[in-house]
Amino acid sequence: MPDLIAHRGYAARYPENTLPALEAAVAAGARFVEVDVQLSADGVPVLFHDRGLKRVCGARGAVHRRRIADLAELSAFEPGRFGQRFAGTPLATLAQFRGFLHANPGVVGFVEAKPAAVRQFGRERVLDAIAMELEPVAAQCVLISSVLPLLFAANSRPGGPGGMIGWHALGVVIRRWRQRHACSGLCPEYLFCAVEGLPRDGVIRFQEARIAVYEITSADVALGLNRRGVELIETFAVGELRRELEQRTGAVRSGAGN
Repeated sequence: MPDLIAHRGYAARYPENTLPALEAAVAAGARFVEVDVQLSADGVPVLFHDRGLKRVCGARGAVHRRRIADLAELSAFEPGRFGQRFAGTPLATLAQFRGFLHANPGVVGFVEAKPAAVRQFGRERVLDAIAMELEPVAAQCVLISSVLPLLFAANSRPGGPGGMIGWHALGVVIRRWRQRHACSGLCPEYLFCAVEGLPRDGVIRFQEARIAVYEITSADVALGLNRRGVELIETFAVGELRRELEQRTGAVRSGAGN
């Protein structure tokens, strides 16, 4: 059975990139979680995917235009999906994510530096801000991004992959399989690709990288990709997909013994 990555936490049931979503993912059995990171106007790393605040917070403006004190007054409650059910849920900071990893030493966190943050603050400032917060739990972290210059900069810092804090590993995020060639010189430990960007058949392999595919909700699709070489499946519905996979693989094992 492939390993599952909780995409922005247990985002099918809780507001994405929040502590409740992350804690629910672990409770559902996730050993890998993925979060997105942007910087506030005063340079504090927060867990947030979109450039704008509207979808998740129901507020105007962009993350990078508000100071952390202003962001702390907003709710990350995704009103379009959940109405008022999660009103009052705070935006999570990367410092709080560090605390979450410290409390869950068996969990690996994929930390995605978003392009919007790099465009606004530059790759070195983004790297410094993330590194400063995650240094105590760096062995549990994989820095990932679709911004190759940021990953090359991280890789070239003193001390190996990720530089001064000694990242667990680096990962590249792509949307189309053909884009993998651009990161050949980086030799990433992980390569994330959108499912719709994969070739229809054949083995899925790139250098020595572990392949992760997003966004998957079907056990049939997950098992088919696993047979082609995909080790990691990223999903918003980590609990549901895990149960379905366990049922399917358990049935296969029972059948094999008859």
